[in-house]
Amino acid sequence: MKHYILAIESSCDDTSAAVMDDEFICLSNVTASQQIHQQYGGVVPELASRAHQTNIIPVVDVALKQAKVDKNNLSAVAFTRGPGLLGSLLVGVSFAKTFAMSLNIPIIDVNHLDAHVLAHFVKDNPQQDVPSFPYVCLLVSGGNTQIIRVNSASDMEVLGKTIDDAAGETIDKAAKILDLPYPGGPHIDRLSQSGKPVLQFAKSHIPDYDYSFSGLKTSILYTLRDKLKENPDYIKENINDIAASVQQAVVDSLLLKFEKVLKDTKIKTIALAGGVSANSLLRQRFTQLGDKYGCKTFIPKFSYTTDNAAMVAACGMFKFLNGDFAPLDLPAYAR
Repeated sequence: MKHYILAIESSCDDTSAAVMDDEFICLSNVTASQQIHQQYGGVVPELASRAHQTNIIPVVDVALKQAKVDKNNLSAVAFTRGPGLLGSLLVGVSFAKTFAMSLNIPIIDVNHLDAHVLAHFVKDNPQQDVPSFPYVCLLVSGGNTQIIRVNSASDMEVLGKTIDDAAGETIDKAAKILDLPYPGGPHIDRLSQSGKPVLQFAKSHIPDYDYSFSGLKTSILYTLRDKLKENPDYIKENINDIAASVQQAVVDSLLLKFEKVLKDTKIKTIALAGGVSANSLLRQRFTQLGDKYGCKTFIPKFSYTTDNAAMVAACGMFKFLNGDFAPLDLPAYAR
């Protein structure tokens, strides 16, 4: 008998639902993004949670219809428990519990970061290649930057992490200085295609495998401030080069520590994950680094880089196959 699970993702400002079978084939992955936050230059938590309430039922309905799976044939409901915005998480958690109770099926709680790391197991076809354990994953998003040794789906060791700001946060901050729309990452990436990394920014030097991006953020701010004193039109006249310089500085910082991990661990399977993994330069340089060390490299499809329910389904399916279910009184957690 084939098993199907429904997965719910509502950790921030994307309401997403996916249906997956027990061979990790993604049958549907539907996401409703919230445009309202663009005018505020960032996610407004109260508006996000209200939008989730509006979107979640239609999104789940479309996901089930696209997958051609009747709700009565579901074996479990997986949901993002945290971390994230508490109000947003509560919408998804509450829906998942109620929906599962109505069908008398178990629930599965999923850690949002674990889901990003296991996004590489989402399959579009049965022949699709997936990582072998152990592998090393570089997780880069707007709120997190981590290097993780993945020994198994349930055994992950954080080797290094940011001690302050995240890489994605640094890019978004630079985009805000350049007066680019939110989210800034895609705009920085687009503009950098026509620019050259002519600016040099100060980078933090932290021991071991940890990161720090607060110094880089400050350096970008002060460098542009000084350039504007010399030429009030500097940003307007050089925005492509600025974007290219910011992007290269972030990618250089990320891969410097990741390469050190590869040298030390000798692990030959590597993976990239998180929203910033959509960045074109990072994807290119990450692939080149894998080639340099003879690694098998995994980079997710663009649709699996940002917050999505397919990655929650993959993490949930591992737990389902192990019989790892959650109690109904399990709360959401923001951190």
